[in-house]
Amino acid sequence: MGKYDKIFSSEDVSAQELSPEEAVAAVAVVTAMADSTDVAVDAEDIADILWGFEVFEEYSDEDLLEMLDKILAIAGDEGLGALFNTACQSLTEDLVLDAFAAGVGVLIDEQELAVPEGKNDLLKKLQEALELEEDEAKEIISEVIAAFEQVEDEDEDETVVDIDASLDEYESPLGNFTVPIPVDPQQGGRIQAQEGVVGFSDDFGTLLRIDYYPIPAEMSEEMESVGLPEYLQSVLVEKYVPTAIVSNLPDAKVKHSEYFADILEGAYFALVDMPQGSTISKQENNGNASRLDAYRGLMAFVNGEFLYIVSSQRSFFEGDTPGSLEEEAEGIQESILMFVETIEFT
Repeated sequence: MGKYDKIFSSEDVSAQELSPEEAVAAVAVVTAMADSTDVAVDAEDIADILWGFEVFEEYSDEDLLEMLDKILAIAGDEGLGALFNTACQSLTEDLVLDAFAAGVGVLIDEQELAVPEGKNDLLKKLQEALELEEDEAKEIISEVIAAFEQVEDEDEDETVVDIDASLDEYESPLGNFTVPIPVDPQQGGRIQAQEGVVGFSDDFGTLLRIDYYPIPAEMSEEMESVGLPEYLQSVLVEKYVPTAIVSNLPDAKVKHSEYFADILEGAYFALVDMPQGSTISKQENNGNASRLDAYRGLMAFVNGEFLYIVSSQRSFFEGDTPGSLEEEAEGIQESILMFVETIEFT
C-alpha cells in the first residue's frame, strides 16, 4: 500500500456535508495533515494561507476559523480519506484549481519559497486525485510561489522596531519631520515604518500613525483647481479609506466627516467605524483570538511640500460603550491634534 493510499484511495465519505468553499479549505487541511500524526493542526496557520484567496474574501476572521474548526473535527473523527472524498464531491468545477492552490500553499517552505522535496510525492498524489494536467499543476505552483514572494517583499519593506529607553525621537527618512516617540517600551511600545508611513503602537491599544506624501506639481495644481476642502475630502474619504482600511476590513465605514478651516490652516477629519478592526485582540473562550472593535480617526492636511494623514485609534474593550458619534469624533480629534502639536515639521 502506498504512503497516501489511505487518503487518496479511500472510499470513505463523511456524514457531514461541505459547501464548495469549505471543500477548498478541506483540501488544504488534508494536505497539511497528510504527513502528520498530530490531528491538532493549527487552524490559524491554515487560515493565514486561505485569507489570500479570492473565494474567502467575504469571510471574516471568525467565520474562516469556525469553518476550519469544523473541518478539523471531521478529520479527527472520520479520517482524512473521508474528508478528502467529501471535499471532492463538494467542489465545483471552477474551484478545483483553488483547491489545489490551497494544498500547495500549506506545503510551501516560507524560508526557501519552494515546495520541499519531501512533499513532491504528496503534491503529485493531490494533483492526480484532483485530475489536473501536469501543465495546469505547474502553473498553479508557480503562481502560489510568486504570491508568497510578493508577501515577503511587502514584509521586507516594513520594519518593526521595539523601542528601547535610548530612543526618544523618530525622524522621517525624507527629513520632513521629527516627532517624540509617543509610546512606552515598558508597555510594548513599537514603531512600524515603511516608505511614506510610520505608526506607533503598544499592547494597550494605542495607535498613532503618520502617512506622508510629497506634493508633486500636478497634485498642487489639482488642489488649487478644486479647492483645499474638496481635495482633502477626496484624498481621505474616496482614496485613503477604501485603500488603507476597507480593503482589509470590508465592514469598515466612514461614520462622520467634516472640514475645519481654522485647524492646521485647513484640515479634513473622518471617523471610521471598524468592527473587529483594532490592532489588539481579545482571547475567546474557545482559545481563539479576535480583534476588538475600534474607531479610527483620520485627519488630512498640508504642511510645506507634503500632504499628511495623521490617525489615532480608539479600541473598545469589554464593557466599553461608545458615546455618541459627536463625542467620539471630538475625543479622537483632540487626540490627533495633541499628537500633531508634538511633531516638528521641517
